[in-house]
Amino acid sequence: MKKRSVLAAAAIAAGCLLAGSAAAQDAAGSYRLEFAHAKGDKFRVLSRVDEEVYINGLHAGSTEILNRIAMAVTDAAPDGSWGYLAGTVDTSERKKTDSVYILSETYATEYRRDRLGRYTIDPKYLMPIVRDVPSFPDRALKPGDTWNAAGEERQDFSLLGIPDPYAFPIEVKYKFAGPVERDGKRLLLIEASYTVFLRPSPPRVHAKIYPVQITGYSNQSIYWDSAIGQPVAYEERFDFIYDWSDGNRGEFKGTAGSELVLSSAMDRGAVRKDLEKAVSGMENVSVRDGDDGVTISIEDIQFEADSARLKPSEAVKIDRIAEILKRYPDRDVLVSGHAAAAGYAEGRQSLSEERAKAVAERLIALGARKADRIRAAGMGDSKPIADNATEAGRSRNRRVEITILEN
Repeated sequence: MKKRSVLAAAAIAAGCLLAGSAAAQDAAGSYRLEFAHAKGDKFRVLSRVDEEVYINGLHAGSTEILNRIAMAVTDAAPDGSWGYLAGTVDTSERKKTDSVYILSETYATEYRRDRLGRYTIDPKYLMPIVRDVPSFPDRALKPGDTWNAAGEERQDFSLLGIPDPYAFPIEVKYKFAGPVERDGKRLLLIEASYTVFLRPSPPRVHAKIYPVQITGYSNQSIYWDSAIGQPVAYEERFDFIYDWSDGNRGEFKGTAGSELVLSSAMDRGAVRKDLEKAVSGMENVSVRDGDDGVTISIEDIQFEADSARLKPSEAVKIDRIAEILKRYPDRDVLVSGHAAAAGYAEGRQSLSEERAKAVAERLIALGARKADRIRAAGMGDSKPIADNATEAGRSRNRRVEITILEN
């Protein structure tokens, strides 16, 4: 399915920021590739996917997917040989004609990982979809060395009424290509590839159709930074075909890439005070800090009737906030739209999403963030802050929130 994409990119997020001798070259020109972990480290990975979809051989659409993986090492061995990681995976999508990624799903995940890249993870977690990639042999490697290692891939068919993910083993072929230059840095290149040919049994529960055969391949280039002992970038080319029980065939093919993004710890209290001073005097605008970061809330935000077009007075507020966001260029931003409980639920959800999208588009146009560093989300009326029984309460609930994310 569409989000099979590159959640092997979570493999990048499973390292840590601990500098050390991992993958250091020895006198014989060999390298040991091992993950290191340090309790308390936080980091995120941005994975971008360009995907083409074909139904029965005919082109059915193009999608860009942004996966934002925010992880923390909550526990680790004193020597860094294993780490326990916990975090979230956000999946956002946009059409190639759009400028804004719309948040579609957020998944929680946690797992233990050893120094060679093997996971221990509760089956209840869907993410990461691709697991144990990369995995390393317990020996020194020279450029040109190859090895095979087992991995696992999971597919999410919940949109088809199939509640359980499809989990199946993969046999990954690796080649250590050796040192390369990338973006002015000396990195180590690991090539990984695997093919899939699966004829799964019918699921225990399904609404309409289910896959009767899954075939395809993934070819990956993984870039390892020896200074910090972890992969920092990833590129993939993939092509997967699904034959369905109703006789139709779907093909999902494309390319993907991801980068490790580092940022220092946020002093949320200090940022909140800075933002409060910056928005002082702006009507219906407040600031609060929370677990995710610091949020600027614009209550009773005014759009033209039944539309996502900002009124001029509100556009001025967004313009000022865009300048404020430029003070924190290393932080990603989430724009969430909220509605009052009036009208139809579907309409509230759609309108809140469109209004969040409109604000995000303006922030991008003003240079506050690049498109892959900001996402929009429609929350409908799911998170009220006031009583919907009164007009004053409904006015407060009609709001847009702009969160500067800590990780």
